[in-house]
Parts: sequence; structure tokens; C-alpha cells
Amino acid sequence: MAIIKSDHPIIPLRDLVVFPGVVTTLFVGRAKSVEALNAAMSSNKKLVLVSQIDPVVEDPLFADMHKAASISNLLQLIKLPDGTMKVLVEGYKRCSIEKVIDKDDYSVARVSEIEDIPVKASEASNLVRFTKAKFADYVSITKRIPQEIVASIDALDDLPRLIDTIIGHLPIELNRKQEVLEQADMQKRAETLLTFIESQLDVVDVEKKIRDRVKKQMEKSQREYYLNEQIKAAQKELGDINEEDDEFEQLEEKIDSSGMPKDALKKAKSELSKFKLMGPTSAEASVTRSYLDYLIGVPWKKKGKIKSDLKASLKILEDDHYGLEKVKERILEYLAVTKRVQKLKGTCSVFSWPAWSW
Repeated sequence: MAIIKSDHPIIPLRDLVVFPGVVTTLFVGRAKSVEALNAAMSSNKKLVLVSQIDPVVEDPLFADMHKAASISNLLQLIKLPDGTMKVLVEGYKRCSIEKVIDKDDYSVARVSEIEDIPVKASEASNLVRFTKAKFADYVSITKRIPQEIVASIDALDDLPRLIDTIIGHLPIELNRKQEVLEQADMQKRAETLLTFIESQLDVVDVEKKIRDRVKKQMEKSQREYYLNEQIKAAQKELGDINEEDDEFEQLEEKIDSSGMPKDALKKAKSELSKFKLMGPTSAEASVTRSYLDYLIGVPWKKKGKIKSDLKASLKILEDDHYGLEKVKERILEYLAVTKRVQKLKGTCSVFSWPAWSW
């Protein structure tokens, strides 16, 4: 089959890939692109629409463009008050750009059309049916595709047109869309589309599980709060709690103002929640209350100053304790290291001896 070559005005696009068979709205403002539109409008209304490699480039050269592009038909052209053009185009054919020819005010691309590598008729029919089914699953779960587009896609039976239309409306990364545009093999193009849809369905499934888990946790927390409030109301009715001196509120205030680190605060809050649900006369309530009092009583905000005078420390140890040479040596080692490095974190010394030595 002979390769069809032709010349058409070219417009580089930022963050957009136009596929054959897909109608797209463009807003064109660059001077060369506006002149290219005018040139196409005055001739056969055909354009070459190509994606820029780097969308930041203001005046892209041939090296700044992808080589695979789309020959498109110019359907409608509206000039807006700010000087930009609102353009309605429809992709017509894949093409490969061979070179870009600069005119006075715009550029022309010399392109060769890319012919699709077909699949067998029986395989094409199966791929059409399977692709539509997967796309329907994607639409029903994500709700991201407008119904009018879904209806138009459902009416398509031509495999190349079906794949290009679906991909043109899916939120796929620009580089992935460009890869599909460059792909002439229909089998590989279909596999790329189905792989993306499957991956999106997996992502949506994971997101749904996370949302359900969060919802259940919120419902559990709300239920616990409601039950706590009911218990408190019942206890107040029975006179077990003085409204002006609420024990739980006092405990919570003390926990919040104690200066506990994050992990200790989390544990204290958890124990307080359990304490609220316990009967005031139960043995477990007494243990939990004692534990909370201990946590609150720890001087979290206070810092002691370590005296690093080794001679004075040794004298104090010798005066106050008989024997225990290894213990004294370990204490002096700790003080010596502290004096040397000025700052020591996470150090804890534990000394143990038989009960009869007390």
C-alpha cells in the first residue's frame, strides 16, 4: 500500500493529544497558531495537531514536538473578544511528521499517514464486545464520563474508532496517550486500553474499601460517644456525678495540660475512654483510674539538670552507699559521657540487686 503524503498547517498543542474520530474543543492564542487556523480555513480545512514534548516552550521547533500527530478537520472557528480563537476540530487520521516548513506567519507540516495494522474480523468483534463491557464497568463505578459520550461510544462497532474515542475521553497521562497515538497495531492498542481500565478499576476498588473502613470507624466513634453521653446523663440523674465537678472532664483537662508526648497522650485518651464506660465501683475502674493518675503525675514538662562533676559525684556515692563498686562505676561512666558530648538522648540505667540487700 502506497504511503500517502500531504502538507497541512500545523498547530502544536500543550497538554493535549487529539485522536482520530474524536471531536475536541481548542482555545488558540499564539500568533503562529492563529495564522495556521486562517490558512486551513481558506484551503481544505485540514490541520496537523501535534502535542509538544515540553508544554512550557512558547515557540516550539520541530525538535520540540512529538513525531506522531493527528490530521484533523476544522469544523468550527469562533473569534473571541480577547483575540483568541475557539476551535472545534475532529481527528481524521494518524500521521507521522517528516518535517516542518516555516512560512511567513505560520508553519506547515509534511506528513505521511499511518495505516492501522488490523486484527482478524472474529477477534475484532470479540475485542469490541469486551472493550465495551469493561468501559461500562468503568463508567458505572467512577461516574466520570458524561452520559452523552457513553451513548455515542456504545453505538460504535468499528474497533479503531472505538478504542480512539474511549482513550480520548479517559483521564490517562499525556505520555500514555501519546504512546497509543503512535501505536499502529490494533491488538496492542486494545491491550493498552484494557490494561488502563483494569488498573483504574483496581484503584477505585481500593479507594472504596478505604472509604468503607473510614466510615465504619467514624460510625464506631460516634456510637461510643453517644453511649458515653447516655451513661453520663444516667449517672447525673442518679446523683453519681456533680455537674459542677465532672470527674471525667477534669481528667481530660489534666491529660491535655500534662504535656505528654504523642504516644503517651494517645494511650491516656484510650484509657480514659474505657474508664468512662466502666462502673464506678468495679475493680478495673480503680486500676484504670490509678494508671491515669500516674500518667498525669509524671513530670513530662520538667527537665532536670545533670551535674557532671565526677569528683563530687564519687564523693556523694561513697558517702551514701557502701560497696556497689560496679554500680558506682556505671553511674560515673554515664556522667563522663554526658559531660563529653554535652547532650545524651534515650539513655536509661537500671540497677538490680537481691531483695535481702535492701
